Amino acid sequence: MALEQAGRAGPSHTLTSLNRWSILNKKLPPVNEITTVHVYDFDNTLFQTPLPNPKIWNGSTLGLLGTPDVFVNGGWWHDSRILAATGEGVEHEEKRAWDGWWNEKIVELVRLSMKQSDALCVLLTGRSEHGFSQLIKRIVASKGLEFDLIGLKPSVGPNNERFSNTMNFKQAFLRAILGTYKAAMEIRIYEDRPKHVAGFRDFLADYNTQRISLGQPSITAEVIPVVELSTTLDPVVEVAEVQHLINVHNELVKTRAAGVRSGRLAIKKTVFFTSYMIAPADTKRLIQLLNSQVPEVTDLKYLANTILITPRPCPKPILDKIGGMNSKMKWEVVDIGSIQGNIWAARVRPVPANATYHTDNPSPSVVLGLRRGARPPDVNKIRNWQPIPPEKSFVFETTVGEKYMLRIEREDQDGDQYDSQQERFSHRGSKRKFANDEDRHPRQHGGNFGNNARDYHTSSHQGRGGGGGGGGSDNRGRGGYRGGGASRGNRGGGRGGFKGSGRGGRGGAHGYRSLDDVETRENPQSGFNSSTVSYDDTFPSLQGGPPQLQPPLPIAPQYGQPFPQQGQWSAPGGPPTQSRPVGGPGPDLQSFY
Repeated sequence: MALEQAGRAGPSHTLTSLNRWSILNKKLPPVNEITTVHVYDFDNTLFQTPLPNPKIWNGSTLGLLGTPDVFVNGGWWHDSRILAATGEGVEHEEKRAWDGWWNEKIVELVRLSMKQSDALCVLLTGRSEHGFSQLIKRIVASKGLEFDLIGLKPSVGPNNERFSNTMNFKQAFLRAILGTYKAAMEIRIYEDRPKHVAGFRDFLADYNTQRISLGQPSITAEVIPVVELSTTLDPVVEVAEVQHLINVHNELVKTRAAGVRSGRLAIKKTVFFTSYMIAPADTKRLIQLLNSQVPEVTDLKYLANTILITPRPCPKPILDKIGGMNSKMKWEVVDIGSIQGNIWAARVRPVPANATYHTDNPSPSVVLGLRRGARPPDVNKIRNWQPIPPEKSFVFETTVGEKYMLRIEREDQDGDQYDSQQERFSHRGSKRKFANDEDRHPRQHGGNFGNNARDYHTSSHQGRGGGGGGGGSDNRGRGGYRGGGASRGNRGGGRGGFKGSGRGGRGGAHGYRSLDDVETRENPQSGFNSSTVSYDDTFPSLQGGPPQLQPPLPIAPQYGQPFPQQGQWSAPGGPPTQSRPVGGPGPDLQSFY
C-alpha cells in the first residue's frame, strides 16, 4: 500500500513529471510511440563494478565496507571515488571508454534498444543521485550509450517520496514509467541481483493483478537475471581509497558528538604466519617434482608456496637473526615424504649449508599437497623421507614475508589481533620466551643434512590462537583471532569487533551484494563468512606493514571535478587539500597477489 501511495502521490502522470525522475535533460519520446520498456541495471549488469577484495580484507571488514551504518560518509557503495577509481582512474578510462569493464552482451542489448523506435530505453540504479549523477553520465557517454531515462535514487522523490531502500525506489520509478506510457504493453528488466529479480517479478505480478481488477489488459512482463561479473580494484588503489574513506570519516567524527557511529577508525593488519615465501615459478617446479617422483598421486590440493618460520608475527630477535623482512634465502630440495598419501612434503636444506635460518617445525620443509581432511601441521608427523635423485634436486630462492589480511576497527580498539611484530607476542603468541638469544637453546640437525649446529626452534604449543585456520602451523588455539569474521557468525565482527558493525558485519557481505544497493537493516544475501586463511592463500611480503594513518583529510568534494592525471597525486604527507588519499600503502601492495 505504501508503494502505491508513493507512486500515485502528486500530479497526474505526464512526460514533464516523469522527466523529473531522470538525471538527463532530454526530451522524452511521445507517449503514443512507445509500446515496450527496456530497463537495465547498472552495477554488475551493464558495468563490471569493483567489489571489495576478500583477499585483502577479513570477513567482518567486508561487511563493514558494505554497510552505510559504520562510515559517516557512507562507505564503499556511497562514495563516488571508489567507482571513479575503477581501472586506472576516470580520466584515463574515460578516454578508452572503460574498455574491459563492461558486460558486452548487455551493452549490445542496450544498442538494440536504442535502435528500436517503439522502445523506451532506461538505465535504473540505486546509486545516489547526489553522489553519482555526473560520474555515471560520463561512464555511459564514453561507451556511446544513449538512454531515454537514467534514474538514480534521490534523497527525496519528485513528489516528496521517501525511499527506505533501492527496491522501494525502483518500484516507484517503474510505476511512474508505466503510468505515463500507458500504450506500452511489454516491459523487460535486466538485473544481476537475485533478490531484486524476485522483487521485480513480485512487483510486476501485483501490477498486472491491479490492472486486471480495473478492467485493463495485463502487460507482458519479463525479468531477465544477469550473471554477476564482479571484479576488484588494483590492490594498491583499493587500500588507498579505503584509507581515504577512513580519513574523511575520522574528520567528520571530530565535528560530531562523541559516540556517533563507530568513532574513529583505522586500518590494522592480522598476521597469520611468517614464512619463507616461494615464488610461483618455483612452486610449479616443486609440484612437477612431486608428480615425477610419485606419478600415481591424485586428488591433491597443491600448495608448495611457503617454508614456515613462525605462526603469527615473527619475534624481532629471530627476524633480525635471519636477515629481516624481505631477505632472501636459498634452499635445496633433499627429500620427499608422506603420511598415508594424505599429505606430501619436500624437506629442504639451506644453501650454503651453514646459513642461519629459523623454523618452528622440526626441520625446514615445504608442504606440497594435501588431501581432504589433512592439515599442513601434519607435515611434522612425517617419518618416512625418500631421498631425491641428485639429477632431480634443484635450488630455489625464497623471500621472508608475512601472510596477513587487513581489517578495519576502532582506532582505540586493542584486540587480540597483533598489529606489530613485537607487542604481546611473548605472553600471547607463544609460550616460548624470546627475550634474548641466550634464552634459546641451539639444537643439532644431527646427520640429516650434515650441517653444523645452528639456532632454530620447534614449537609443540602454538599459543592461544591460530589466526583463523590453516596458516601453516597447528593453530589450534582458543578461537583464533577475536573479531576476525569467522567466529559467531560475524555479527559485529565477533568479540573485539567493533560495536556498531552488527548489521554490516553479519556474514561478511561478500556472498552476494549488488553494488547499487545496501539496505541498512537486512543482509539476506550475505553468504561470505570466511575470513579464514588457508595455508595456500599466501601472498608475497608486503613491505612496510599496514597502511599508516596520516593526519585526517578535510571532507572530500562530491564527484564532478576532473580527476588528476596519473602521477599528479601528492605523496603521503602532502598538502591537506590533495584529492587522493593520504596515508595509503606504498608500492609494496603491488605484489599482493
